[in-house]
Amino acid sequence: MNQISQRRFKDSWLYSFWKFSRPHTIIGTSLSVLGLYLIAISPLTTHYSPFPLIGAWIACLCGNVYIVGLNQLEDVAIDKINKPHLPIASGEFSMQTGKWIVGITGTLALFLAGIQGPFLFGVVAISLAIGTAYSLPPIRLKQFPFWAALCIFSVRGAIVNLGLFLHFSWVLQKSHIIPSKVWVLTLFILVFAFAIAIFKDIPDIEGDLLYNIKTFTIKLGKAAVFNLALWVLTLCYTGMILVGLFKLAEVNSIFLVLTQFIALIWMWWRSQKVSLQEKSDIARFYQFIWKLFFVEYLIFPIACLFSNQ
Repeated sequence: MNQISQRRFKDSWLYSFWKFSRPHTIIGTSLSVLGLYLIAISPLTTHYSPFPLIGAWIACLCGNVYIVGLNQLEDVAIDKINKPHLPIASGEFSMQTGKWIVGITGTLALFLAGIQGPFLFGVVAISLAIGTAYSLPPIRLKQFPFWAALCIFSVRGAIVNLGLFLHFSWVLQKSHIIPSKVWVLTLFILVFAFAIAIFKDIPDIEGDLLYNIKTFTIKLGKAAVFNLALWVLTLCYTGMILVGLFKLAEVNSIFLVLTQFIALIWMWWRSQKVSLQEKSDIARFYQFIWKLFFVEYLIFPIACLFSNQ
């Protein structure tokens, strides 16, 4: 793509929509759907259809856009300080456009999930309900540190992992049994998502202070939350290493231990380069944490696929 084409794309409605959808969450949702599908098919020796994967992916993407879009509709003033590049805060999208996108994607998410089965409908419906309570007054749980963090790690951790696996397992095998490997991944993501939930507010402290959003960063300070997030992530990777060493799940233990150890060392190495006085450093490390989250949804399913080797 040449410079003129790039400029045209960045000035286009599609690029604004891409920013509105919060790409890092779209990638995370996509990989979680793919990862749970791969885990579900890992014990199968017969032919399996990709259509359940595609259908669940589209429904979950619609739900994702609804949740992040609603948050932007309710946080325009705060985003003008913390995230001025977002389409509504920058004026690229009007409030009316944002409302249409949120309404359409929310409706599509529920419809598409509903026609595919009860487990997927449950995942989408509960996620949308929690996302609505997170952003929308009068409940607006994002005002309260504990409840805000609980919203994020309950959806990303328990609801998505257990619900999507049950959906794929039921569609492919008519089974509703959750094996130990899924519980292991769920616990890892649950704790990992807590680290993401508390870390995400560190670079947003200015706007949150101004609008009285009482985050853990405001209550405890940047350094305390940064270090807490690092040790929570360390706990995640240490737990996975122990799962591999003691063969607590049906995975390729050598592959799992090596990859988790590399991720742990890489995380601590990157953390030493972060200056808490530089908002750009904090934002880059936050995106790095998301990349670690993405990678886990590839690493763990691969370990499951290699479990018989």
